Amino acid sequence: MLKTFSIGGVHPQENKLSAHQPIIKADIPAKAVILLGQHIGAPAKPIVAKGDVVKVGTKIAEPGGFVSAAIHSSVSGKVAKIDNIIDASGYPKPAIFIDVEGDEWEETIDRSETLVKECTLSAEEIVKKIADAGIVGLGGACFPTQVKLCPPPTAKAECVIINAVECEPYLTADHQLMLEHAEEIMVGVSILMKAVKVNKAFIGIENNKPDAIQVMTKVASTYAGIEVVPLKVRYPQGGEKQLIDAVIKRQVASGALPISTGAVVQNVGTAFAVYQAVQKNKPLFERVISVTGKSVAKPSNFLARIGTPMQQLIDACGGLPEDTGKIIGGGPMMGKALVNTEVPTAKGSSGILIMNKKEAKRGEQQPCIRCAKCVTACPMGLEPYLLSALAENGDFERMEIEKTMDCIECGSCQFTCPANRPLTDYCRLGKAKVGAMIRARQAKK
Repeated sequence: MLKTFSIGGVHPQENKLSAHQPIIKADIPAKAVILLGQHIGAPAKPIVAKGDVVKVGTKIAEPGGFVSAAIHSSVSGKVAKIDNIIDASGYPKPAIFIDVEGDEWEETIDRSETLVKECTLSAEEIVKKIADAGIVGLGGACFPTQVKLCPPPTAKAECVIINAVECEPYLTADHQLMLEHAEEIMVGVSILMKAVKVNKAFIGIENNKPDAIQVMTKVASTYAGIEVVPLKVRYPQGGEKQLIDAVIKRQVASGALPISTGAVVQNVGTAFAVYQAVQKNKPLFERVISVTGKSVAKPSNFLARIGTPMQQLIDACGGLPEDTGKIIGGGPMMGKALVNTEVPTAKGSSGILIMNKKEAKRGEQQPCIRCAKCVTACPMGLEPYLLSALAENGDFERMEIEKTMDCIECGSCQFTCPANRPLTDYCRLGKAKVGAMIRARQAKK
């Protein structure tokens, strides 16, 4: 019997339209706009100024705090300005604008395709190299990887779990990455194991990707301590806490960190980026992005430079369809609607989903019928109907008591609601308010 997590979950239509489309190198943009806040934590601080000349891989911003990440240029050219631009969240954020001239890379980057398996670096040297390369979690949360690899003294890592689930409907970037770069990923997993000083790693892959399971299992058989774990298809299995539950049957307690279970979780794309950083001296300045949708002429997987306008990738798939109703950054469950298509790609840009008007239209909101489907679907064991009502009425103190901070904003409750109530929207609003209350309280201590 296939493994899966124990509480809640749903199974939306998968719509993996870009599956098995080979990864295409996207054209280099004429102008790259590189955001300074591409990760959880403090935005990076720019170390370049207007007029500076940069190469592909040049560090252009350094971490702005302990939980932060370095930023590197994805193009060669001249810094035009440092200014604000609307990002995928719809808010103006600081960014470095670079006018592109040619494609000159830093000489330290190994651009050969030769596989480098052996890593002689110490755990501490690996972590430093990952930090210097600006690696973050590529599954969407974008938590700085070097921080995750240095758990607090009270916690001890027992295993690494690689998230290769890609449970969001439509997205196929991780799937195709496994098919094309299994060996590099496996070396990256071995490096992550060495970094956290464990001898066991699990790679969780849902069984709607049988070819990836087959390829990864074959390659893993030649690497010590790495096991591929086929999983039952169930959203949101790519959530860190759900994946730990599914793979090693341990639950993360409310308010606790995932490391409390002994597991360090990293995305499969992050493992590939770690290989490139440690073995090839290549910073994180490009990633695989799925561009997809039912009306898209040619759904595709692109290897795109960070800072590329999303419109450029949409054009490469045949342009915006006439019946476009909404453009989502990410997948349909957890992604956010874009305010325009000139939004630049970032480290966390896993996909661009173009929804047609029929798909994008929300059903008319009805009164809650107390069916409790949202409670059954919630993978965190919460009561979304209650949290939604509390947020709607501004009772954020009660929301904190009801553990709204445990919400992972996965959208399962809203997906399953027969009354079309915006449960996730209200939960997200309330969680932001409660989080601000908690931070204000801590600041007074």
